[in-house]
Amino acid sequence: MKIILILYMCSYTATSCLPGYQWPEKFNDIYDCMQMGYTESINKMKEVGREDVNKHQVFIRFACVEEEETAT
Repeated sequence: MKIILILYMCSYTATSCLPGYQWPEKFNDIYDCMQMGYTESINKMKEVGREDVNKHQVFIRFACVEEEETAT
């Protein structure tokens, strides 16, 4: 079983989120996925910057989900 990380950039002022971004790396367990989700959320907030985060009330949410197995 592999775990997929999906990140969403959202805005309270727009009351919406952009479509999810699937992280290119897959993870072996939830723990590693969650660690990357928190780390990348912080990195993205820094990238967006204080001014835009405050102006648009930006927040990052993420999900770690099991990859669906395909029938062979």
